[in-house]
Amino acid sequence: MSDLPIYEVLPALLDTLNTHNNAVLQAPPGAGKTTAVPLALLQSPWLEGRKIIMLEPRRLAARSAAARMAELLGEPVGKTIGYQIRAERKSSGDTRVLVVTEGILTRLLQSDPELTDTALVIFDEFHERNLQGDLALALCLQSQEVLRDDLKLLVMSATLDAEAVSGLLGDAPVITSEGRAYPVDVEYLPHQQVPDDPRQLPALMGRKIRDLIEQQEGSLLAFLPGVGEIRQVESDLRDALGQRRDVLIAPLYGDLKKEQQDAAITPCPEGRRKIVLATNVAETSLTIEGIRLVVDSGLMRESRFDPNTGMNRLVTTQISQASATQRTGRAGRLSAGHCLRLWSESTQRGMAKKTSAEILLSDLAPVMLELAQWGVSDVRELRWLDLPPPGPTAQAQELLIELGALDRELRITEHGKKMLSLGTHPRLAHMMLKSAEFGLEEQACLLAALLSERDIFRGEQRWNRDIHKRMEVLSGTSKNNSADFAAIQRIRQQAKIWRAQLTGSPQPKTQAPDQFDTTGVLLGFAYPDRIAKSRHDRERRFLLSGGRGAHFSHDDELALQDYIVIADLDGHGRDARIQLAARISREALDEYFSDLIETEESVRWDSSAGRAIASIQTRLGKLVLEDKPAQDVSPELLSRALLDAIRQSGLRVLPWSTESENLLERVRFLQSQRENFSDLLDSLALPDWTEAALLESMDDWLLPHLSGFSKLDHLKQLDLKNILLTQLEWSSQQRLDELAPSHIQVPSGSRIAIQYGETPPVLAVRLQEMFGLEQTPTILNGRYPLMIHLLSPAQRPVQVTRDLTSFWKNTYQEVKKELRIKYQKHFWPDDPTTAQATNKTKKRM
Repeated sequence: MSDLPIYEVLPALLDTLNTHNNAVLQAPPGAGKTTAVPLALLQSPWLEGRKIIMLEPRRLAARSAAARMAELLGEPVGKTIGYQIRAERKSSGDTRVLVVTEGILTRLLQSDPELTDTALVIFDEFHERNLQGDLALALCLQSQEVLRDDLKLLVMSATLDAEAVSGLLGDAPVITSEGRAYPVDVEYLPHQQVPDDPRQLPALMGRKIRDLIEQQEGSLLAFLPGVGEIRQVESDLRDALGQRRDVLIAPLYGDLKKEQQDAAITPCPEGRRKIVLATNVAETSLTIEGIRLVVDSGLMRESRFDPNTGMNRLVTTQISQASATQRTGRAGRLSAGHCLRLWSESTQRGMAKKTSAEILLSDLAPVMLELAQWGVSDVRELRWLDLPPPGPTAQAQELLIELGALDRELRITEHGKKMLSLGTHPRLAHMMLKSAEFGLEEQACLLAALLSERDIFRGEQRWNRDIHKRMEVLSGTSKNNSADFAAIQRIRQQAKIWRAQLTGSPQPKTQAPDQFDTTGVLLGFAYPDRIAKSRHDRERRFLLSGGRGAHFSHDDELALQDYIVIADLDGHGRDARIQLAARISREALDEYFSDLIETEESVRWDSSAGRAIASIQTRLGKLVLEDKPAQDVSPELLSRALLDAIRQSGLRVLPWSTESENLLERVRFLQSQRENFSDLLDSLALPDWTEAALLESMDDWLLPHLSGFSKLDHLKQLDLKNILLTQLEWSSQQRLDELAPSHIQVPSGSRIAIQYGETPPVLAVRLQEMFGLEQTPTILNGRYPLMIHLLSPAQRPVQVTRDLTSFWKNTYQEVKKELRIKYQKHFWPDDPTTAQATNKTKKRM
């Protein structure tokens, strides 16, 4: 033990913690930090009879670390060395080192923010960046800053951005152990052998394991993404290697019994070798004896929060390069080893450098409830390595308000405190507490434990999506021989713990629902946003009350129900797959979710009929439970329906006259010239009359004029010019007429409209009506010449110019020759600048 690499840096670590409150220890896998460091610190003078709490990210690692340290002291677990994980504790008044999992440390902090009996908190394997680990460190840092300036914090990891962690801990000293690892030969698959479909992985893994066992010496550790894949590979290997007594096959994952976990970790008997099939639980922390071969799938399974849906989804994803290094290192702890990576070298180069922090991917509702209990409503009040993202943070707070855990000021309520004491997700805690109103505590605790556990149905039975059938097995009213008995036992045990915490619940206020609705009603308490209504289509689709769509991927009895409550969804995007659900009747919705049901007058636009259709709708979130025609509808709702129709069709559906369009274009023109004529226009208050702005602001300028209208034909009655003028102050109207007049009087006496829809604005006028005018007509106080379209007597353009003087001088005589021939009855003087302007023929003149 004393030859472990960590012993070389222990003196430096002891000295650092004697003089500093915070430190960072970086040591590679196998250096011995998890067991050696706490024991080395036991005699430190600053302990003063207090204890060390060491945080391990996994239950299996916590139990294993405590057992190993107790063994080194020659004591049973529970004396000097103890541990506490969910539903299991071994410690005593003599315990000086308490190994805990992350949720337990958070509970200890909430019950005693000062950690009065604790001198040091160690965060082991911090590189895993679990959600509760980040939260616990943030709380410890604030406790240290505000309540316990003598509390010491030590962050330990194998692969870690030590500089960033040191900065978070106030520039804490960093101690680095170089470690001692034997060389590991890394082999990649040829690109053509890498499976395209993850479902091909178990068969490939089984073949490669068998090949390595035949070709190499020593025990083997295989990394697989989840329990399903482990069981498939285990079955394959037992069929292929079942006759070999020298090979033991041992699965390793968090939900196995302690005896099975110990069988995977402990050394093999002499003359035998072991194949350990593990999830990433074996990536760090645990020491598995005798391993010199590793086969790595390169995959892991993690829960990711989708802010678009407000739901978690379980995804199989590629590991990071840092995780791949950790896994490979398992083969080189005792001797030179070999690692086979089931991906190509080109894939390796494209993998992420490190694993993303869970706080950036997860549902933050549990964290936000913990922070509210701590007295923090703004995550920025605490110090984080990665700040919780604002979108998921806001969604989490909204959910907690909906569940009654927080008030509108984001303060924790009494109900929220009770939810927190149950130590599970706020949705499930709310469901258990709510169940007491109907005498359903037993069922609610079983359901909460079932939702916290892997599916108890195995094989073909897993295709049955009805969670109520699982509840019948758990309650003993039904049998299923293929169900996972170990999981059932764990669920029943956890349910008992929660049921004991609900003692003293008030007497039921309301009658319990029908037995077929019970599971659905309880699920509805936990997931009010997942109450769903059938669309009654061939694709077996449902609409959720939260607005999202979901469907059954195959025929299922539940697909025939009108209403269900969904417990588990898979996938994301427009329509997710329903994995677990329960039926619920319309009567049960009315009885138990009346506080979520609203009845309101609704008007929708029927585009085919060209009119508004009024109805009275009973809604639960986005679900329309009932839709009846309304007899009397408020004029305001009819007007709003018509407004929606205009938004859908666009502004062209309105009765634009020449005058109203001219007004619109004049204002738009002046707005476009603000930068060029700022001295004239800066003080002029004009509205934004772009099409987008007009559509956006129709509630202000158009809605008041739609009273009594219910059809598009009624819009013909609108005077859009006067409606728009009401949006302009009188002084602005005057200034508009001055700077951008609608018409200009030409020398003939005619008032000609200026076309502001063109750029620059156009004055289209017959050439004869401009005789005697030497300068080009202007707007904007004479500073902006118009574009003049000079027309023939037949109203056809003969010249376009912004320089009338130049036209008379250089071009008119040529134009005159053509016009004189074509329009002989009209007056074409030799000197247009002195001639009388006219709009008549020579005879009429």
